[in-house]
Amino acid sequence: MRGYNDLGLMERLMRDFNLPALQMEDVLGDYQRAKVEELDNGRLFLVSRMTDFTSQLEVEDDQLSLFTGPNYVLSFQDDYDDCLDAVRHRIRSGRSQIMRRPPLYLAYTLTDVVLDHYFPTMAAIGDYIEHLEELIFRSKRADRRLLGRILQIKKDIVRFRRLVYPERDKITEILRMPEDVVSEEMKTYFRDCYDHAIQTLDLAESYKESVNSLVELYLSDQSNRMNEVMKVLTIISSIFIPLSFVVGLYGMNFQRENPHGGINTLNMPELYHPLGYPVLLGVLLFVVCGQLIYFYRKGWLS
Repeated sequence: MRGYNDLGLMERLMRDFNLPALQMEDVLGDYQRAKVEELDNGRLFLVSRMTDFTSQLEVEDDQLSLFTGPNYVLSFQDDYDDCLDAVRHRIRSGRSQIMRRPPLYLAYTLTDVVLDHYFPTMAAIGDYIEHLEELIFRSKRADRRLLGRILQIKKDIVRFRRLVYPERDKITEILRMPEDVVSEEMKTYFRDCYDHAIQTLDLAESYKESVNSLVELYLSDQSNRMNEVMKVLTIISSIFIPLSFVVGLYGMNFQRENPHGGINTLNMPELYHPLGYPVLLGVLLFVVCGQLIYFYRKGWLS
């Protein structure tokens, strides 16, 4: 059943299959963590979270609720988009083992498909992380939006991990159920689901570390760029400091003539030299060239 708008049909299903009201409330709530509950007569109620990495670069999830009985499996989901087409094709082909297995095998198959779809979701996240890493190296100036995208994918990975952990716990609980509820043969299949859940968690942990490294890489790149800017400003300041000193020195107003009509020979005699101004400009140019040559030999201009 896809969509919860037909409440009359929902009430009919509750009556015909004797579905508990509390579990149906969880179905309609549509945001339950993955879990399994044992009902009467060996029936089970399972909840899984289907995930997808959308074109908006966000992780979306949808609830899949299952009721298993002696000869039926009821599935409920609010959204029409899902990852269950592979199971539908297997059933419609008529060659699948699903039709010859107990109903719990279909519940396992649906759970397994949901877990298998976690891998494409994580692959899409991994490709996006690599894309963000390339953007960091190609970007020529600081971009706060890029940092926002990195932090957003980090939140998505943390959210994804919160979805997978209950799936692992759910399967662990199924494996601990008595054999009259879950046979040993079915536990073999659910152990495979458990392995998939562990692999998905390992991928999520790996990608979380990658995103943390990405944040550090971004901050390091911005720090290096700031250091480059500070280096340029420091070189410019170093060049103009001696020039400012010389210009400031000759800007002092010491009188050449004293009150008695005499000449103060030590008060900047070069001010009255006919070539004083071009000589001073030459000295300033020599200082600048000398500094640039020194900086270049030190490797500070590279």
